[in-house]
Amino acid sequence: MTTHLFDDVAAWIGADPSADDRAELEALLASAKDGDAAATAELEDRFSGTLQFGTAGLRGVMEAGPNRMNAAVVRRAAAGLVAWLKEKVADDFVVVIGYDARYHSEEFARDTAAIVTAAGGTAYLMPTKLPTPLLAYAVRKYGADAGVMVTASHNPPKDNGYKVYLGGRAASANGNGVQIIPPVDSQIAAAIAAAPAANEVPMSDGWNVIDDSIVADYVADTLARIPDGPRELKIVYTAMHGVGKGLVHPLLAQAGFTDVVDVPSQIEPDPDFPTVAFPNPEEAGALDEAIKVAQEVGADIIIASDPDADRCSAAIPTPGGWRQLSGDEIGSILGEQAGAAAREAGTKGSLASSIVSSQMLSKIAEHHGLDYHSTLTGFKWIARAEDILFGYEEAIGFCCFPDLVKDKDGVSAALMLATTAAKMKAGGQSLQDVLDALAIRHGVYLTAPVTVRVEDLSIIPATMAKLRSQPPTELLGLPVASIEDLSEGSDDLPPTDALRIRTCEGDRVIVRPSGTEPKVKCYLEVIVPVADAASLPQAREAARERMERFKADVSAMLTL
Repeated sequence: MTTHLFDDVAAWIGADPSADDRAELEALLASAKDGDAAATAELEDRFSGTLQFGTAGLRGVMEAGPNRMNAAVVRRAAAGLVAWLKEKVADDFVVVIGYDARYHSEEFARDTAAIVTAAGGTAYLMPTKLPTPLLAYAVRKYGADAGVMVTASHNPPKDNGYKVYLGGRAASANGNGVQIIPPVDSQIAAAIAAAPAANEVPMSDGWNVIDDSIVADYVADTLARIPDGPRELKIVYTAMHGVGKGLVHPLLAQAGFTDVVDVPSQIEPDPDFPTVAFPNPEEAGALDEAIKVAQEVGADIIIASDPDADRCSAAIPTPGGWRQLSGDEIGSILGEQAGAAAREAGTKGSLASSIVSSQMLSKIAEHHGLDYHSTLTGFKWIARAEDILFGYEEAIGFCCFPDLVKDKDGVSAALMLATTAAKMKAGGQSLQDVLDALAIRHGVYLTAPVTVRVEDLSIIPATMAKLRSQPPTELLGLPVASIEDLSEGSDDLPPTDALRIRTCEGDRVIVRPSGTEPKVKCYLEVIVPVADAASLPQAREAARERMERFKADVSAMLTL
């Protein structure tokens, strides 16, 4: 076993194009041969398989070896993608490539451009480190057959990733500029498995570098889709050590928002993410630096991008300080703006959200005479909704202009939040008033997560099996009205490992295994009717109390 492992490591070292990665493995190999059990275990993990290419592309820790994210793995992934494009599209395929500010992102992007070029395709490389939404925009703008974005979004600093989009001749009408879905992921994975060793993948100079004007094009196209209106708003903005500044700054400035105060410690790209424990605006404490600045300058709103700016978060002032809006609250605000705009223009279409997001959006769509689609989690599904005008998922992903960017776009979402907040401020109100009006119209829709992290991975399938064989009959003291096993699929949804449980009063919990972490994740929603504006505070308090009981019931339900 050990001899076979050592042979595999030596063979990988011989084909690894990175001197640093070769040295890293050589040191581990030497220690393992000397009897270091920890080094042997580390090599066993790194060589336990190959980093799997799926609907999210590749994502993993940047270390040497086949089960990690590195130059050798990326070159073989690019070779597999190229082989798939040559077979499914044509020899003259076109690929646009972007990258963020993480370690090795530019290197992986340049390697991909070189491999596309050597294979006879046309490669367009972004001029510098820029947000993921700009790459998704460029796929459609250039009519490219595929797009590659090198990013790990809001993952920890040691991670990187390789995200693939389809467009042009490779995509369906609904999938033009959208991330890949099955069976394309498995087809590309098979092509990667058949790719030559990393040092044998052909590479060539001669790719195209996209002009800096791509930023101006995105800004102009986005501005053409927003109405004129008030722009007096003091914004505190954080890029969370990522690349958002390069697109958010010019967009807000040209829209007329001139009073933007950056969080100085987080505005420039830094792949170490030094001021946050985890570079995700959703995480507790991630907006602490922004709140300090907002309190100092008397801001009206905080807007935060995640490191590749495909997600957007926001916080608003309250009598007691600042409150971060949930993804569902932002989705409701932006969905209401999209619905109202469509109604005013007489536009028909649909709003869409993931099954784990709030059901409020369906009510907003109905109010404005629009269709509504509920999809699986992830924008690879949301963005494919028929005739989509706006889509979102509770994990702070928002698609405001799907004709431009058919993916989550934290940059245009930042602009839409700013324009809505400025309009409300001009009328002596705030974004909280938008939420209040929606609650008065539709009821209080309160969402919250319950997450069970496990050490023993076998607990996850055991938990799902128990819920299927012994489902609850009562939650919140109410009869369970329906239990849907989403693994069976339906006319509306492809199969997914999840259960959707509803009470007789419409409260809902969806239980599913996490796709990326050792967790069982539950998405809870309680609904409390609101009679009128005067009763709204009582309804909110009732919803909070109901949610605490719901969390306790769901936690008990998950106990093996």
